[in-house]
Parts: sequence; C-alpha cells; structure tokens
Amino acid sequence: MRKDILWRYAKALLAIVVIAGVVNVPAFATSSSQNYQIVEQEFGAGSSSETCSSSYCARTSIGDLAVGKATAGESTAEFGSITPDEPVLEVIVDPGESNLGELTTERTASKSMIVRVRSYLSNGYYLQITGTPPKYKNHTLATPSTPTASMPGTEQFAINAVANTSPNIGANPVQVPSNEFSFGELDSKYSQPNMFMYSSGDTVARSETESGRTDYTISMIVNISSKTPAGHFSGDYSAVVVPVF
Repeated sequence: MRKDILWRYAKALLAIVVIAGVVNVPAFATSSSQNYQIVEQEFGAGSSSETCSSSYCARTSIGDLAVGKATAGESTAEFGSITPDEPVLEVIVDPGESNLGELTTERTASKSMIVRVRSYLSNGYYLQITGTPPKYKNHTLATPSTPTASMPGTEQFAINAVANTSPNIGANPVQVPSNEFSFGELDSKYSQPNMFMYSSGDTVARSETESGRTDYTISMIVNISSKTPAGHFSGDYSAVVVPVF
C-alpha cells in the first residue's frame, strides 16, 4: 500500500515533484510511570531524540562511540544513533531553471540534475520521471522508446542515469555512506552508458527496502533534425519519489 503527500516545485524547464510518505505507525519508544517518563530508552553513550512544542521541534544528541554492524554466530547488531519511530522519506533536488542554449543539428544539447533520496521505516520507494518532451507550438520532439545512442541530426529527447562518454555527461548512482546501508538501484532501461530513452511515468530507479541516501544523476539529451521547426522549445518535467509501505 502506498500513501503519499505531494510537494511541487515548478521550474521553467526542469520541474521537480517530490512525493513524501506519511504513515501513522505504533510508537513503542516511550515508557512512563506516574512520576517519570523515558523516551527511546537505550544503554550506552550515544543518543539522540526529538523534543517538540506546539510550534517548534528540536533534536538533541550525544556523540556516538560506534556506528556500524557487528556479527557473532547467528546474531547481528546495528550500532548508531537512535532514529525516529516514524517513517521518513527525504528527497533533495537541484533547483533552478535549465537553458540548453541554441539547438543545432551538429551537436547534442545536454543537462544533468541530481536527486538524492533516503527512505526510513518503509519497504522502499520508486523514482519516476514524468512530463511532456520539449515542445514548440504543435511540434513535440521525438523520444526513443527503447535505449538508443545519441545521434546529432536526428530528433531526440531522452534521459538516462549513469556516466556517459557520448556525450560526456552524467554519473553513476552514489550510495551514501556506502552500499552496506544504501540500496537504491537503477532500472535496466536507464542504466546503460551512452544509451538514452524516455517514456513519461517510467520508473528510473528504486529501492526494495528502507535505504540510506542514494544520489541519482539524471541526464537529458536533446537533438534536432533539419526538419525540426525553428522556435523556442520548452517543457516541464517531474521527478516523482513514491514510498512503499
């Protein structure tokens, strides 16, 4: 079951839409008696907790002595800061407008943006890209429906999410802090270097479990042909992150 709330940041050429999940879950982190209350009880030197009034929230912490995983026999323990007992979906995007400049049949215009996603207490998430390809009056640029190489002189609008050499643009996903804690992965259609495609609403990346931060670099290319009408092409695109519960 997916539950989400939509935040929209409209931008001229590259718009970002983020869906963040909010789900009420049972809270078992508080113990109390008639006189005392313990929130997120723990043993050790490191802790963090959140205190809220009607208007403000503050997070306090004591430095952790150890962060990581320990294994002995059939048992495994995770060490680190106490985390909130509610689901969290964090998304950070590069804001701003994109101007690809003057399009010619001799070169490929390109643009990259980064979407950073972290999901906690969930069954993962989907990162989708939606929007109409660049358009001028009644003419919309063609989009390859399968992974295709960039071909200057052939009308194309397409994206991928890896490092490329033709054109020299993009980067592979980065797991933060490491692939032991972060599990975002690309869909195979958008993970082939130098191969681009676009279909609005496609899932570009996903995680099938809660995950630390994954940084995705989404790259777009634009090519025109001699038959492409002259004019000011523009379009709005959305990166949609949907949590799964």
